[in-house]
Amino acid sequence: MALQRTHSLLLLLLTLLGLQLVQPSYGQDRMYQRFLRQHVDPQETGGNDNYCNLMMQRRKMTLHRCKSFNTFIHEDIWSIRSICSTENIQCKNGKMNCHEGVVKVTDCKETGSSRTSNCKYRAKASIRRVVVACEGDPEVPVHFDR
Repeated sequence: MALQRTHSLLLLLLTLLGLQLVQPSYGQDRMYQRFLRQHVDPQETGGNDNYCNLMMQRRKMTLHRCKSFNTFIHEDIWSIRSICSTENIQCKNGKMNCHEGVVKVTDCKETGSSRTSNCKYRAKASIRRVVVACEGDPEVPVHFDR
């Protein structure tokens, strides 16, 4: 367990260091870092409730309230960034800076019986189409649209 956690942390650190090769603007960089924190977990396959409960807490999405729904993408960051090079499509907010791709994911849905100090989630692992908003030059994912 400790070796797996160390390996996961090392991979995340290496991924974040690799991202320093491309420097989006400050605002985009903050949004990109938030996207990584909330939605990217390349090492894991996810798929069970314990995974969601742990990751939602680790990634700070249960601090002030239980986030009702979140998706973790289980692909390396370069595969996720390549989604930004696909054809532009319309986002839910009407902007035309969204792109779609098919990836491995774990969807975490809050059970409804949680308290802020003890959020509980149901997991659903799948391979499915996702839509992300991208910004910058080069474009990087900054928002998980659907």
